[in-house]
Parts: sequence; C-alpha cells; structure tokens
Amino acid sequence: MNFEPTQTQQLVREMVRGFAEKEVKPRAAAIDRDNEFPRDLYRRMGDLGLLGMTLPAEYGGSGADTVSWAIAEEELARASAAVADAQLVAKLMSDVILLNAGEAERARWLPAIAKGEKIAVIAQTEPGTGSDVAGVQTTARQTSDGWVLDGTKRFITMALVCDVAIVIATTDRSKRHEGIGIFLVDATSPGFRHGSKDPVMGLRGLATGELVMEDCHVPPEALLAPPGQGFKQAMRSLNKGRVGIGSQAVGIAQAAMEEALAYARERVAFGQPISNFQAIQFMLADMSASIEASRLLIRRAAWLTDQGRLPIREAAEAKLTASETAVRVVHDALQIHGAAGYSSESAIERLYRDVRLYPIWEGTSQIQRIIISRELLRGPR
Repeated sequence: MNFEPTQTQQLVREMVRGFAEKEVKPRAAAIDRDNEFPRDLYRRMGDLGLLGMTLPAEYGGSGADTVSWAIAEEELARASAAVADAQLVAKLMSDVILLNAGEAERARWLPAIAKGEKIAVIAQTEPGTGSDVAGVQTTARQTSDGWVLDGTKRFITMALVCDVAIVIATTDRSKRHEGIGIFLVDATSPGFRHGSKDPVMGLRGLATGELVMEDCHVPPEALLAPPGQGFKQAMRSLNKGRVGIGSQAVGIAQAAMEEALAYARERVAFGQPISNFQAIQFMLADMSASIEASRLLIRRAAWLTDQGRLPIREAAEAKLTASETAVRVVHDALQIHGAAGYSSESAIERLYRDVRLYPIWEGTSQIQRIIISRELLRGPR
C-alpha cells in the first residue's frame, strides 16, 4: 500500500499550486466581492489543460487519472472555491457527454469545453427539488422531430454563462426515477433562456442562477439517456461529484488551517503569541488530524474509481467526512482569529461563507448517511 503520489501526480500538484498561488489566490477576494464569473481564469485553466484533464487525447484531454484530478481540485479550492468548482463542473459535464453522447456531439462539445471556449452545466436542481432527483418537475415530451422540454432550474452553477446544459427531466412524473431522462440542450435552442441570478451567500462569482425552458424544442440526438436509464446516469455523475466536492472541502479546510497557523504565531495576547496557549494548540492539532483523515478518504475513493470500481459508499463517506470537517475547521479558524476573522476584509470570513454549502450540495449530509447505511445493510457486492 503506497500513500505517496506518483511522479505524475506530484507534477500535477506543483503545476496547479503554482497557478493557484500566482493567478487565482490574489483574485479570490475580488471574485467574491464583485460576484462576476472570472472567464479569463476559466480560459486560462483550459490553456493549462485543467478543464479537460481526464478526457482522452482525441477530445483535447490528457487522460489524467481521478487521483490527479482530486489533487487539482484540492489545490484550486485552497486558493478559491469558486474557481475550483468551475473546474469540477467542466469535468463532470465532459464525462456525461463522453459516456452518453453520439460521436457528432462529442466532437462538437468536448474539445471546446476542454479549451474553455464553451461552458457546460448540469441543470438538475429546481425551486422545489434538490436532493430528490427523482422528484424533478421539468417535463420532456417526445414529438415527431425530437423532444419538447418545459420547466425551470434554479441554483445552477454557471447558468448565466453556459453554452450547453445537461438537463434532467421526466417523461412521466408518476414514474419517479423510471421516468427520468437526460438531455443535452444547446443554449441557443428555441424556448431556452438564461433566467435571473441567484443571490447566494457564498461561492460567489459562479454566475449561479436560473435556466428556463418554455416549449423548448431539441432534436432526437439531444437525448443522452432515455427514461429508465437517466436516473442511474445522474447518480453516477453525483458519485464522481462527491469526490470533487470532498476534495474542494479539504482544500478549503487546508487554507483555513494555514490562515489560523499564521495568525496564531503573529497575534499577541497576555504578553505572548497565542500559539503558545495550549487551547489554541489543541484546536490546530484537531484541524490537522481531521484534514489528513478526510484527505485519505477522498484519495481512496478516487483510487477506487481509477480501478474501474464504483465507490458508492466510499465516495459518500469521503464527502460526508470532508464537508463536515471543513465546516468545523473553518469555524475554529475564525474562533482563533476572533473579531479579526469576523471582518469582511478577512479571508476567513469568505471561507466561512463558502464552506457552509459543502454539507448541502452534491447530496446533503443526511443523504450521504442514507447512502452509507443503505450500502452497509445491502452487504458485500
């Protein structure tokens, strides 16, 4: 059992950390403050090969493994969770297209996504539907020349800047998951429009908002997964997403601990640095231990994916542990900062707002516990 990254994985870390430190971190506060999508950084990630890093070479990728991608996600999130999540969405949407679309659609979209020229998003969440994917209200009706979609999606990452959307819709609401299909919808399709911007607390700068489909006509080849298979494909994407979200959570926690360490060495109280106080030392020790444990769970889930396995329980455990760890670490980091951490000028204040989303998206902590217990009770497969 080898816990050391390979030489290639180490090179990925060095490259991504260099980019994150020099180009992303200096702009993280401004991205949050201005709440504008950093398209130049997105295209820069395309130039560096980060947006299509796991794609095959014929579609503009480098064929990197999942562990390398998890390392990249962590390093990006350590600088900016928003930039990291933009990379995550590109990877997940590329995977869906690669595994489900015809060759013409792959050739049309994948190289452009890998270069950062086109933005693909997942249109799943609705005003009344989040974790309950089978309960989506957006409908898909088959016609003689394709499909017609109707519905509104909300809280969609990069919705307002997307060029194509992977839409989760149902052909029959009464059938729940058996009625779910997945559609690849060009943003220029008749009846498709970008809606309003969502006023979010954290993860700002991702152009999060609505996508509206009103009598939206799409051709037959837009169907990526037919009813009965769409739900399974959506769950596969969520499973991969949990590895990415967990990696981001570890990156945020690492950034918070580093901020807390630096502040504890500098802040003087009662005539000495507060790092001399055992109460602060214990908080830092707990941060480090829990971050390392979360990182190992994430890397194992990523490694299992690279072995061709579907780590349902392992990905859920990793995401659950990493996201809740990150919330605790950032909370304690702010506590160490005291009033200085509560200031909007502090990096910790931004991390505190960003991290609160992690136990919610890609399946809430409660959903992860359901998945884990279900897999345990199901027994070995």
